[in-house]
Amino acid sequence: MSISGFIPRATRACHPDAVVSEYLDRGWWQEDTLPGLFASWVERRPAETATTDPVNLADLTGAQPMSMTWQELDEFVRRVAAVFHARGICQDDIVAVQIPNSIALVATYLALWRLGAVATPMPASYRRHELSGIVDACSAVAVVTVGRLGDRSLATEASGLLSGHPSLRTVFAFGPDVPDEAVEIDTAAVPASDVEEAETYTAGLVHTVNDRVTICWTSGTEAAPKGVPRCHADWLAVGRGVQDGLETTEDSVLVNPFPLVNMAGFAAALLPWLLGGGHLVHHHPLDITVYLRQIQHHRATHTTMPPAILTMLLQNDVLRKKFDLSSLERVGAGGAPLPPSVVAAWQNDHGVEVINFFGSNEGVCLLGAPGDMPDPTIRAQHLPNYAAPDHSWVVRLSRSTSVRLIDPVTGALVDTVGGRGELRLKGPTVFGGYLEGTATSSPFDEDGYLCSGDVFELCGEHGEYLRFVDRIKEIIIRGGMNIAPAEIEGLLQDHPAVAEVAIVGIPDEVLGEKCCAVVVPAADATPTLDDLTAHLRARDIASFKLPERIELVDTLPRNAVGKLLRRHIRTDLLESL
Repeated sequence: MSISGFIPRATRACHPDAVVSEYLDRGWWQEDTLPGLFASWVERRPAETATTDPVNLADLTGAQPMSMTWQELDEFVRRVAAVFHARGICQDDIVAVQIPNSIALVATYLALWRLGAVATPMPASYRRHELSGIVDACSAVAVVTVGRLGDRSLATEASGLLSGHPSLRTVFAFGPDVPDEAVEIDTAAVPASDVEEAETYTAGLVHTVNDRVTICWTSGTEAAPKGVPRCHADWLAVGRGVQDGLETTEDSVLVNPFPLVNMAGFAAALLPWLLGGGHLVHHHPLDITVYLRQIQHHRATHTTMPPAILTMLLQNDVLRKKFDLSSLERVGAGGAPLPPSVVAAWQNDHGVEVINFFGSNEGVCLLGAPGDMPDPTIRAQHLPNYAAPDHSWVVRLSRSTSVRLIDPVTGALVDTVGGRGELRLKGPTVFGGYLEGTATSSPFDEDGYLCSGDVFELCGEHGEYLRFVDRIKEIIIRGGMNIAPAEIEGLLQDHPAVAEVAIVGIPDEVLGEKCCAVVVPAADATPTLDDLTAHLRARDIASFKLPERIELVDTLPRNAVGKLLRRHIRTDLLESL
């Protein structure tokens, strides 16, 4: 199977026809679409609660929190779609979405997909710098956002892009505090004729499982983010794989603290909700007291937690015992190794099974499910090796996902226990290739396997497990958000007090990693951390990307062609801390 690694910007399909036919014939993909799944729950459970806003939504955006049944959500989605359609949004249009976790966000996705449009989600923390690049890269025709978020006017920030981006026609915003230059999404005031026209339009659309529905964004070693197109079928393949671990049902209540903008939020919350038909409760940004209160109030059965939060709650008896968390059955975790003692304690002492996830926007397909790894101490630090001979797995993706470990130096297949290599993957959850113009090379090898950039060790008595070792890629992951060092370095390089700069990740107990700026000062200059952060803030960069430590050095190590040896910089820095 030949995969080019790039998806043309104007092409609706995510995968070649031959791949689609193969995956459907093998049963690896189904004929379902995301709007179709939603419609099935509206028909089957119209009066049951479908989704609930964050309890602190009024503090975040000024809007009053709501809870909706499946039927109420369906009506809301239809009216939001009517607002979009009346302003020209139609099939294949790409629409940027910047909304905090809420009913409004889910309704926006469903409304766009109903119209055949493509959503390109962006974290609420993104500012003009990131928004501008994404709008240009995907030729977005509109932005959907909220009037305000905290002390920021997101709608005003987005409206500031209208004059400088030829593709961008409209900014839509949920209220309150919507500026005049944006179109307010007031579903109570939508004319009946607009709803009827939108319904007529959607009834005439032809959808395929290979149609693009999202373009998510990921940062690697390059300064600019890369677009990751996804279709109905590969998203649902991801969701069904995760379902084998989470096992959500109509009775499940999911509290989701991860932003619904990329793999973490979609795979662990939105898709299990659409597949299981339960109740999705929104939360974000993380406020630990509000979050635990939501779990208690809604009697949540499922949630996701960063490893650091799992550990902190286990160690903090006072905080944990303030809330009744006894309804929890399964918790998803990933992004960092899990302490075996923590996973064992949650399971043995509190009856909560922790699921170990591994994945990326490009391809998620490995998870440590209790049915495959009943021992929590093994599940904490290992993932299943679907390539292990004579071994069967509960997770259905094991039968459709091909896994290899490749020595990154020699290119040889690693098949000896204790050996280490780059994880490479092929199967129905792997994307079809980056958005044209957003990547300099293909992410696939000559055999069509996705090169993950992550090094794993082959473990277990017969090589049945994989253990994460390190990342080949140089991205920094802070609280689940990817930071490309080259992007920050490029912005800091024009600071007058900076001669050279390298951004590296250093460990953080809560966030996993945080940014450190290693700076060679310009002559007669002594830059401070405040100097650097002020310089970056002036360029409207997202706050999570700001350096949180500075180290001044005389020189930065480089190789023979002048490339920064960032790994050496980080090693030297960690030794000095």
